[in-house]
Amino acid sequence: MRFRANWTTRFGFYFAAIGSAFGLGNLWRFPNVLAENGGGAFVLLYIFLAFLIGVPVIIAELILGKSTQQSILGALRTTLASENNQKIKQMWLGIGKLAVFTSLLVLSYYAVISGWVLHFFVRSLFGLTDPEGFQAAETLATLKKSGGLQIALAGVHILLTVVIVIKGVQNGIEKWVGYLMSIFSILLISLIGKSLSLPASGEALRFLFYPDFSKLTINSLGQALGHVLFTLSIGFGVMVTFGSYMRHDVYLPEAGLRVAALDTGISLLSGLLIVPILLSASAQMGGADVLFQSLPRLFATVKGGNLFGTAFFLCLYLSSLGASIGLLEVIVSNLGDRWGMSRSKAGWLIGGVIFFAAILPALSSSTLSQLRIGGMGLLQILDAVLINWILPVVALGLCLFVAHRVPIQVKEKEFQLSRKFDYKELFGNWLWIIRWLGPVVIVTAIGLQVIGLFVKS
Repeated sequence: MRFRANWTTRFGFYFAAIGSAFGLGNLWRFPNVLAENGGGAFVLLYIFLAFLIGVPVIIAELILGKSTQQSILGALRTTLASENNQKIKQMWLGIGKLAVFTSLLVLSYYAVISGWVLHFFVRSLFGLTDPEGFQAAETLATLKKSGGLQIALAGVHILLTVVIVIKGVQNGIEKWVGYLMSIFSILLISLIGKSLSLPASGEALRFLFYPDFSKLTINSLGQALGHVLFTLSIGFGVMVTFGSYMRHDVYLPEAGLRVAALDTGISLLSGLLIVPILLSASAQMGGADVLFQSLPRLFATVKGGNLFGTAFFLCLYLSSLGASIGLLEVIVSNLGDRWGMSRSKAGWLIGGVIFFAAILPALSSSTLSQLRIGGMGLLQILDAVLINWILPVVALGLCLFVAHRVPIQVKEKEFQLSRKFDYKELFGNWLWIIRWLGPVVIVTAIGLQVIGLFVKS
């Protein structure tokens, strides 16, 4: 049996989980879904679903990983060891394979956007000493025209991610994500202070926190659920993998609640950072390149804007690197569990696969710029399909699997590790949610989106 590494501290798990959960999506993706769904009402729906559905499903994934000490595919196989019906067995294993495949696909287009961020950070850094400053429009135009440059930048990002992941849980993920999250938190707080001093901060606060439910659409439940799953890293197998590295005395309900609370809080902070900037720049909150198109123009008009812009893109890149590390770890860990492949070999192999998979998204704004469906480019199409459709399907499968296939005593044991609460009532409520309420909400969200394909909101 392969040696299973553990987090050296509980903070290591929280840093890794939040670093994986709070990635580029909250800063790049959040303005898009907010704009489509009217701001404040969507924020309330997002928070509600994060705690009602997100927390129970996180706990379910952590239980699956911790009880088997394996990543998602190994955990499913171990739990299904006594299942003789091969069709049923393959059906459940298909959920795990879909989760791993989704991680790979998300990483492929995530690497391209991360490469954009890295390029803007480096160019803005050089712009601090350039008499002409940072030429954002020129930088964006060069990027969008050059598929080769985007492929190269994606390759650099993938290389950095692979190097950190192959160092292992303790020396790689726990150590480096801990550093990244510490730097990121300091930058985020300082940037929010600057952002809230902008002229449009009052309008931004109203947009974020004043709920106008008339602006919600038939797709809003599905988009809010997808964003919850995405920001909490649910449905990728990330939490199953991280759970497999946990010590036996960790109280999972508390760990799941803390991860959801911290990530949701950081998501709201990201809104406080991004929305005032976009509104002050009179930018439309939508489109794959809105951050890169509008924000640098704003930075050029405010005092200390060049330094502010450089710090912003550093902050943005650190968040994307943290999320990429979590997604790559899912795939690397599964290869190690299934075939005994070394971490180094698995890391370089999957890094190469992701690099080639990233070529198509990298060409979406140049060679393949005419490939659009419903006004969306390839990057937005991939994001919408994977996050709003595929993740809910995987989350539904994991809910049902943990509810009905993981032995009751295994699940109940995790709720008995703390005497702070009445574990029987807490366990009963959790089990009811993953058996009934969670699946009903997920199926409803998917169904409404299906209807939304044929009915204009």
